[in-house]
Amino acid sequence: MGQGDQEIEVKFYLRDLAGLEERLKRQGAALVAERVFEINLRFDRPDKALQRAGQVLRLRQDTRSVVTFKGPARGAGGASARQEIEFQVDDFEAARRVFEALGYQVSVMYEKFRTTYRLEDVLVTLDEMPYGAFAEIESAAGSAEAAARAIRAAAERLGLDWEARITLSYLAIFDQLRSRRGLTARNLSFAEFQNITVTAEDLSLRYGD
Repeated sequence: MGQGDQEIEVKFYLRDLAGLEERLKRQGAALVAERVFEINLRFDRPDKALQRAGQVLRLRQDTRSVVTFKGPARGAGGASARQEIEFQVDDFEAARRVFEALGYQVSVMYEKFRTTYRLEDVLVTLDEMPYGAFAEIESAAGSAEAAARAIRAAAERLGLDWEARITLSYLAIFDQLRSRRGLTARNLSFAEFQNITVTAEDLSLRYGD
């Protein structure tokens, strides 16, 4: 996280997730969280008011249950910056019922496996999505501009191509994929992608490694 509840990050689409993990270890990165399965529920009003405003309301469950609000994204030194407020809740299903009682509904469910490392002042997450492997680099180094510089330095240190960076969310990539391939999958789940092969061309992305 950056100052004032900011999220400042970029993503990279990967050919070789294990190779990047090995480079992280060689660089002395510390394992923050072992590989864990996540289920994420994104909420919105029936009129998609949050989506239209560029806002996100999410309930995530991995080893904890966490509520996240994100504001609209903006550019920051080649990275994506947005307000992010998170807090932990004790009961995933109760939190879901509260949102539904307030008039929100689950607009999409998405899943991933995530492993988290810290490399000095950046967090690097290795994400296994139903449509491919990604790395996400996030920094809390002072201002947004300083964080973006730290992210770029870490990416280059890990042999990642800065010009291939991605500032889209995983769900924005999913929406592009559905449109490009004409997919009927409603959710970004491993079950719905079990028999679907996805290429870089399908995602309109370049590999970062």
